[in-house]
Amino acid sequence: MNDYIVDLIKRYPQLEVCKNSIQDSFNILDESAKNQKKILVCGNGGSSADSDHIVGELMKSFVKKRPIDSILKDNIEKIAPLEASNLTSKLQDAVSAINLSQHSALNTAFSNDVEPSLIFAQQIVGYGTKDDVLICISSSGSSKNVVLASIVAKAKNMKVIGLTGEKKGDVDQYCDVVIKVPEIETYKVQELHLPIYHTLCLMIENSLW
Repeated sequence: MNDYIVDLIKRYPQLEVCKNSIQDSFNILDESAKNQKKILVCGNGGSSADSDHIVGELMKSFVKKRPIDSILKDNIEKIAPLEASNLTSKLQDAVSAINLSQHSALNTAFSNDVEPSLIFAQQIVGYGTKDDVLICISSSGSSKNVVLASIVAKAKNMKVIGLTGEKKGDVDQYCDVVIKVPEIETYKVQELHLPIYHTLCLMIENSLW
């Protein structure tokens, strides 16, 4: 078992039941990131905040240094030699990740003009490509907009990872992997989601850098 998962279970013994699904989720995310594919994340309420948190850990340094690649560095130095030192010393390499719940103008327009439950699915149409990954966060596993996004993601040949509570959810059937934490009540589910996605982000960063 990966050392990061071992550490996670030491701190949260109840997550022992999730160890295989966490490892399987990492395998999907790691392959995607190494192939420079996108990781799209969606959720509602607290799960929307978690989506933003995940993107923040992927798009910048988490615990390791992430120097930009030499080609980008050389190109910056050629284009803007006076700015190069500042840019190349401070910019960090990133995993391409987008939180679908953060586009307020698009989401409110689509909700008003078309259908509120399709706000994430519409963005999958625009952003999603083959072998990208969608992380669906739902404490119930049945949030309609999340479920519909997972359907469109599968139709676009994306991988889908669910992060839910222990109850069977509507999203399960569309996921390649579902991480089901052993809780039912919303806030308790969300409390266990955070250490799991922190662990996944640590594992991805360690693998790439």
